[in-house]
Amino acid sequence: MGKISKILFSYWTTFILLAILAIGAGVATIIENDFGTSTARVLIYSSWWYELTMVLTILNMLNAMYKTKMIKNKAKFIFHFSFVVILIGAGLTRYYGYEGIMKIREGETTNKMLSLEPYIQVKIDDNGKITQKDFMRDFSALGSNSFLYEVPFGNKNLELSFLHYKFVKKGRASQGLLTLQAKIGDEIDSTRIVGQRGQRSGVEKTLVFKNNIKVTLQYGARPMTIPFKIRLNDFKLERYSGSMAPSSYSSKVTLIDDKNNIKLDYHIYMNHILEYNSFKFFQSSFDKDEKGTVLSVNNDPGHWPTYIGYFLLTLGLIMNFFDKNSRFSKLTKYIAKVNASSIFVIALLISFITTSGNATNTKEDMAKYLKNHKATTVKIADDFAKLLVQANGRLKPIDTYAMEIVNKLTRKSEFLGMTANQVLIGMISRPDIWKDIRMLSIKTPKLKKYLKIEEKRKYVAFTEVLVGNDYKLKTLAEEAHAVDPNKRGTFEKDIIKLDERLNIMYMVFSGELFKIFPKMEKDNNKWYSPMVAMKSFTGKEQEIVNYITRATLGGIADNNLSTASKGITLLDTYQKRIGKNIYPAQEKIDLEILSNHFGLFPKLTLVYLFIGMAMFILSFITVFNEKLSSKKLNTTVFIILLILFLIQTAAMGARWYISGHAPWTNAYESLVYIAWSSMFAGVVFFRKSLLALSATVVMAAIFMFTAHLSHIDPQITNLVPVLKSYWLTIHVSIISGSYGFLGLGAMLGFMTLILFIFRNDNKPNIDKTIKHITAINEAALIIGLATLTIGNFLGGIWANESWGRYWGWDSKETWAYVSIVVYILVLHLRLVPKLNRPFVFAVASTLAFSSILMTYFGVNFYLSGMHSYATGDPVPIPTWVYVVTTMVFVIIAIASRKRNLSMLRL
Repeated sequence: MGKISKILFSYWTTFILLAILAIGAGVATIIENDFGTSTARVLIYSSWWYELTMVLTILNMLNAMYKTKMIKNKAKFIFHFSFVVILIGAGLTRYYGYEGIMKIREGETTNKMLSLEPYIQVKIDDNGKITQKDFMRDFSALGSNSFLYEVPFGNKNLELSFLHYKFVKKGRASQGLLTLQAKIGDEIDSTRIVGQRGQRSGVEKTLVFKNNIKVTLQYGARPMTIPFKIRLNDFKLERYSGSMAPSSYSSKVTLIDDKNNIKLDYHIYMNHILEYNSFKFFQSSFDKDEKGTVLSVNNDPGHWPTYIGYFLLTLGLIMNFFDKNSRFSKLTKYIAKVNASSIFVIALLISFITTSGNATNTKEDMAKYLKNHKATTVKIADDFAKLLVQANGRLKPIDTYAMEIVNKLTRKSEFLGMTANQVLIGMISRPDIWKDIRMLSIKTPKLKKYLKIEEKRKYVAFTEVLVGNDYKLKTLAEEAHAVDPNKRGTFEKDIIKLDERLNIMYMVFSGELFKIFPKMEKDNNKWYSPMVAMKSFTGKEQEIVNYITRATLGGIADNNLSTASKGITLLDTYQKRIGKNIYPAQEKIDLEILSNHFGLFPKLTLVYLFIGMAMFILSFITVFNEKLSSKKLNTTVFIILLILFLIQTAAMGARWYISGHAPWTNAYESLVYIAWSSMFAGVVFFRKSLLALSATVVMAAIFMFTAHLSHIDPQITNLVPVLKSYWLTIHVSIISGSYGFLGLGAMLGFMTLILFIFRNDNKPNIDKTIKHITAINEAALIIGLATLTIGNFLGGIWANESWGRYWGWDSKETWAYVSIVVYILVLHLRLVPKLNRPFVFAVASTLAFSSILMTYFGVNFYLSGMHSYATGDPVPIPTWVYVVTTMVFVIIAIASRKRNLSMLRL
């Protein structure tokens, strides 16, 4: 018995259990993406073996806490014990809580809702005598689903059994086809019913047996009742100004509890819930006609145990950083004792060269026009760019809009030696000329061949694709859009992109894109394009619009810049006076234009790449030649990096002020923020180590470079309603910030592996450096894991306060959980003597970052879910990813030959 206990509660067993949890959850996200949520839940998330693994892991942890007398260390005990409390809360929620959806029309009162969980619903009509029964059941598209349910009625018995289940996925939509067999006595019949988790099929199948016994079957959400009623008094949907995009939606309701003689008026909206007794009501969605609301209903007995567990977890992790006897404190003391390496002064000479397109043009009048337009319109274009345009519910300077449009059309920030503003006013004022200019980016040789243009060409003209009424891409575009997004090749994608560019160019020529005229006495703050305004406005207002349009665009077209300038001045005054309700502060407009012209983020990318690679090389030189170390020069380098870090911080602060929300709400912003957190980790925590600083700059450069890939959209956007929460700022900033520390750990691990390759008896400094950066690495991972864990569980609180569920096994949530488990394993490898080696830690910290990459890139662009940035069109995995992965494993293999180095003793 003692041996069994020793094996069952060993560290090795704990590692195996944690690995099972991580691998199981990771596999489940892939299964869910391909075979649906129900399959993932049946096979993994809700399976007995997965829940048993969780319980055994907690029991192993409790045993370790008892053996090590962890209760004496308050910080360590609190954050380890918090997982026990969290598991208890999760168990109460899992087995005693339930969720549903309540749909109410305005003026309607109801206590009915539909369950979230799917049920097989049985109704037996035995000549007027009704027997009803339901069975909660999820079905898997993989493996066995067999069951046998018995429903007694009268003196008879219905046996209901499983025959077949098929999962059908069509794009993003999916459904389950369930075939059941019903048996009464010796009579057997079967039928197929359609349903899926979280949906009510709406289709009932009735089987008729002898003696006129009718059995009605249905699969999906079942009707449920609550012990009080909700009346919807009013539903209100607010949109962003001039846009159909929802800004917020809310329900004014009255809660009616007749039993306790209570009537309660309440306003439910996103992140503002109605809580009564053990029930919570969340604003979930709304009816298409905007006359009804959809509320998410939650009854959760595990609410407070879970929150207490989250609190203990956060408290323990924070206390750990200040505990003098903690592993983190010992590591920081060791790091402080070691002399940091330094490098030569880096002489920085970086120039930013902007290339322009080479659109060939053989017409003399066109060449003359372009030359004159380029020379004379700089000032008028800049003045025009300071005006505002309403796009996607946001008022922004035309300067921003021009850059977005020109970049979309040409894939460049400038074109033909002209600024985006000059290009834009040219396209608006003289579409007759610009339609013949080759400026639409095109890549695929096959598409160029189809359009009968030279393969070396990078651009095609509007009139080369649209000749009169003949749209050459019509059939191809329809066919490309019809292809499953997951199966589109480069050819189909280029067709779709060119089709989009043509549409944008057409809307620029027609002025449809430019909603620059606010309308008097309008409550919705909607702005209108010149053509619409000239037709729909009336009286004096129409006269003003007509004059401003003719003066501005006509003046530019006729090269009468004095008239154009007057038109722009009048339009500026008109916008400020008529659109004053939503007109932003002038400082915000000026800052946005200034930010556009500086273009700090792309420039910082180049600087980070240059400095990062230089520091990477030179830091290794100092390892092999200690004489090159110099404290003074090291301080100089640190100051340079600190200045760059402060510049990025200022640029992010400016974006925050301009957008009105934290700058980490989309793919571009989150990548820039992760780069910032990498720099923060280096310059604040590990500034005395050159290797750590070089690693942090390289990681920042990688994330900044990724942010500026062509498929990442950098424009500032409005927030969807659910993101309008202070929890967004807290949750996303903490969890994304952790990526910087964990990325730094991966880079330091990789550096360590390179140092292992060059180990020899004549270079004892290498061993010393390996131990030094291993300590820094471990400290970085401790900070990273702590912030990742806290951020993840704070996200659970946000989710629970927003839509009534801490955890929905969404792909992003799941992979964040996988990453936590992976890094728990990495940081606890030292507890097993055979694994307590710098080489093992270096390999583990390097490879562990793949879970973070999967959490961010894999989920965002390849898996479906509420956190995904993908729109059904996954980005192909670049070839360099395979090259880098192969290189990492080759370096691990080479470094393993000299892996025999003991861990540092603290």
